[in-house]
Amino acid sequence: MGQKKSSLKSTIAVSLTNYLDAGAIVAGASGLTLWQNYLGLTEGHLGWLNAISANCLGAAIGAIIGGFLADKYGRKAIYTYNMLVYMTGVALIMLSVNFPMLLAGFLVTGISVGVGVPASWTYISENSEVGNRGRNIGISQMAWGIGPTIILILGTLLAPPTSGSDSAGVLFGPVVETLATAIAGSGIEGTALNVFSSRLVFASLFIVAFIAWQLQRRLDESAEWKAEKAKQGSQKGSVFSSFGSLFTNKVNIRTILFLAGIYLTWNLVSSVMGFFQQHIYETAGGLSNQHANMLSVAQWVIIIVTTFFFSMIVDKVNQRWLYFFGVGMGVLAWVIIVTIGVNSIAGLLFFTLIWGIQAGVSVQSFYALWASELFPAKYRAAAQGVMFFIVRGVSALWGLGFVYIYGPNGEGFTIAAYIMMGLLLISLIIGTVWTPQTRGKTLEQITKERYGDNI
Repeated sequence: MGQKKSSLKSTIAVSLTNYLDAGAIVAGASGLTLWQNYLGLTEGHLGWLNAISANCLGAAIGAIIGGFLADKYGRKAIYTYNMLVYMTGVALIMLSVNFPMLLAGFLVTGISVGVGVPASWTYISENSEVGNRGRNIGISQMAWGIGPTIILILGTLLAPPTSGSDSAGVLFGPVVETLATAIAGSGIEGTALNVFSSRLVFASLFIVAFIAWQLQRRLDESAEWKAEKAKQGSQKGSVFSSFGSLFTNKVNIRTILFLAGIYLTWNLVSSVMGFFQQHIYETAGGLSNQHANMLSVAQWVIIIVTTFFFSMIVDKVNQRWLYFFGVGMGVLAWVIIVTIGVNSIAGLLFFTLIWGIQAGVSVQSFYALWASELFPAKYRAAAQGVMFFIVRGVSALWGLGFVYIYGPNGEGFTIAAYIMMGLLLISLIIGTVWTPQTRGKTLEQITKERYGDNI
């Protein structure tokens, strides 16, 4: 019982990394139009912000570094310092007065997110009991839903009035205007005043990151990592010395291809929705910033509830059919938005509901679980770092292309939607056909079955 409580406690502490990952993406998304108006950004600028953020390349760079560091120096080493980097990035965004400064803040924040992700999924898996691995990964994914929900609620409450409307978030006047005037003087107005609401949203992430740093740096080191280091003895090697093993072992290559097949195709869709959903709702859908945020809040509440049920059943049911259900709902969501229409409130409502359900039983949840199970402890975090680098790096390139397919006002939304459907279908087929049989087995047992003594 004590071990179960211990694994749950450490899972909650580590899960704050997921809160801050998704929180950074959605904080950028919810204020994207505000920053665009304030700094006079083009669609190309928005594409670059997405490309180097926690949504894509920034996280990709951080993941490949953090994965190898976690295997070389331990999972605890990441938790001791990484949140300091995150706070630096968020502070840059909060204080941004031009595009290069904003871009740098997004990049630094993204790198920190990437550094923390492989270590967090690995740590959770290694510290979980056999029957609770999926549950704990599910709990960590709930944090991935709670973060955006809180951020979007803040964004809605702090939202400035939109053009042609006097409506604003209930806290815009008493909080945003008051603080902006106190800090910048009574002359602040227009887009400079409006974007202050986004600065405050990022300030909330800074506070959570500080709390996460205080909790995570007190965590014990992974017992499995210490055992693996003891087994290796006095063997020396560079931080990236396991690169050779990763790309020469046939089992590793097959695993990487499988995980890339399910996660990359899904993430190309999810990364766009994570960063551009409010922008799409406002441009192609014709909603105000406040209403776009409100609809997204509802979706994230659905995600949290669905993820909770996922965490309760994933260790007990056939994972093949659970995976099929989750991705199948994603395909259905895009079919509905294309057939009913993105500029229809009914279409947006149905899409919000069904896309929220698929995100609760998401490919990312299965990826986090399977990636931590299918690789041995020797380079478990490094392998996930490589995978995350590939996925987020390609997503960065896709984000740059998406803005031109989509167009300034959503003219190309239908074409983009059909591409999304195709990507999700690929993920659906690969994951359903080649679901790994790991449920109910220890990590050591899985490693022995897959690798034998050839590690």
